[in-house]
Amino acid sequence: MYEFLQEVMPNVVKTFPEMIKALGQTLEMVSVSAAFSAVFGVFFGVVLVVTAPGGIMENRLVNSAIDKIINVFRSIPFVILIALLLPLTRIVMGTSIGTKGAIFPLVIGTIPFFSRQIHSALCEVDHGVIEAAQAMGSGPWEIVLRVYLREGLCGMIRGATITIINLIALSAMAGCVGGGGLGDYAIRYGFQRFQTDVTLVTVVVLLILVTLIQSVGNLLTSRLQQ
Repeated sequence: MYEFLQEVMPNVVKTFPEMIKALGQTLEMVSVSAAFSAVFGVFFGVVLVVTAPGGIMENRLVNSAIDKIINVFRSIPFVILIALLLPLTRIVMGTSIGTKGAIFPLVIGTIPFFSRQIHSALCEVDHGVIEAAQAMGSGPWEIVLRVYLREGLCGMIRGATITIINLIALSAMAGCVGGGGLGDYAIRYGFQRFQTDVTLVTVVVLLILVTLIQSVGNLLTSRLQQ
């Protein structure tokens, strides 16, 4: 088996320890960035819903400000965002290169995207359920916790699944600017050294990661809908 692999993908076999290290870096970037993005994304998504016109805590000024900030950051291509955040990344993370330096721009780039996913999921909650909760004397944050977050959970999981898959793509892109991970591995060995087998295996590994995450997301959603 080893001889077969060495014949079919010699460069992958030679750089296998590097690939495993890169995979670990990608998983670290995605998991840490997803955790921070989840906290801030849910917060801003909820604020957008409750402060919207007709919302339970209507505040047009706050809603408009957050909406515009999200739109601005969503419109900036990720590669450009990394460059723009370099000085701030050095201050916050202590470095602007490697896995550690990639996490901060990944979080900043993902929060607006996930906030929109949460906003869309919560907007699908039946307004009649919200009115019923208000009629029973529930306060705004009680409605958020017991109605919005509970009733919109399936949509939020779908949004989280899409966001994590998007994070994998962004983490690979971060490799183009020294962010480490599978993207950096594919660039250094597959592209710069013309090792096609490295590029193909990297694509397969990323495809497997995406498929696993999508499957878990679908499973959770289907179980909640039962």
